[in-house]
Amino acid sequence: MDATAHARDRASTPAAAEIRLEGVSKVFADGTVGVAELDLTVPAGELTVLVGPSGCGKTTTMKMINRLIEPTTGRILVGGEDVTRVDPNELRRRIGYVIQSIGLFPHQTVRANVGTVPRLLGWDKRRTRARVDELLATVGLDPAVHGDRYPAQLSGGQRQRAGVARALAADPAVLLVDEPFSAVDPVVRERLQSEFLRLQETVRKTIVFVTHDIEEAVRLGDRIAVMSQGGHVEQFATPAELLGRPANAFVADFVGADRGLKRLAVTAIDAADLEQPPIVHVDDGLADARSALTRSGARWAVVLDGAGSLHGWLSAERAGGSGTVRDACRRMDAWVPRNASLKTAFATMLQHEAGWVAVLDGDRFLGVLTPESLHAALRRSVEGWAPETAGAARS
Repeated sequence: MDATAHARDRASTPAAAEIRLEGVSKVFADGTVGVAELDLTVPAGELTVLVGPSGCGKTTTMKMINRLIEPTTGRILVGGEDVTRVDPNELRRRIGYVIQSIGLFPHQTVRANVGTVPRLLGWDKRRTRARVDELLATVGLDPAVHGDRYPAQLSGGQRQRAGVARALAADPAVLLVDEPFSAVDPVVRERLQSEFLRLQETVRKTIVFVTHDIEEAVRLGDRIAVMSQGGHVEQFATPAELLGRPANAFVADFVGADRGLKRLAVTAIDAADLEQPPIVHVDDGLADARSALTRSGARWAVVLDGAGSLHGWLSAERAGGSGTVRDACRRMDAWVPRNASLKTAFATMLQHEAGWVAVLDGDRFLGVLTPESLHAALRRSVEGWAPETAGAARS
């Protein structure tokens, strides 16, 4: 793509659009109420998850946004425009749509599939190919390797990536995603979720994401709408708020009794959570290290190198005798970056069967989390939630 065309594309890229549903209902021909008087605002540039049991109206709600299902009453505004007054075909070309079954055309190559909407919009071949190759690379598919393959020649995860690329091809302001990862195995699913989060960091679309899996909702969503039968929104909140303060018994039951543990996944490590053990350096003598351990009353110390980076750890038992700390310390593999969640820290501690996990800012050592401080952080993360176990104490 030449510089002029590239600049034109960037200038015409739509900003992420707020979605607002006002008194939206859907009553089917047999009288079944799919959604009743729904009011919901999806903030621009955020990923909002609709979650709930089967038959609660979450997919119906999403499909009304691009009018695959026509609302019976109410208004749906995308970027301030009432979509019920827009030609449906034009509307759908402006809204990306990713579905569970992917929906790639089996007789077309991956490149042709991804370029479907740009062709419908009249883009020239050069511009379309450049956009398709850019998107394939963005979703982790090498255009030179995968572009000319057919869907049957791809794995399930690769087909799902191609489906996401196709939905993004015309650079829509809004993306609708309907249980896209439920048909793949758990390992691929987790990898695709990570890729989807990375992609959202790059493109910052307004995304409505439907799932029945609360774990997926908590991991992906900026906000989560928990829905019950008839399309009622029982609670609309951030993952941390939802898990920490369920609005009612329905929400509490849906998110699960282990919601405190789930909240670890959406709670970042705070500096206040960190303990500061004694610190020695690799070139210190063991006599000096023993003195530091004795003064602190600790059974182990963190070992740093000359640049302040984590080198390992030294137990009191190995600090005896002569020599340097370098000779006696052990490697420390249990560490996490400062932007990790409490869940990641806990998992790392368990994986390495460690009594503590170090927290690093780049290479710089910040402190450690121990089982005790992790437990304190867990209590902080669920502040405001009354324990339901009989006899549980509250502090």
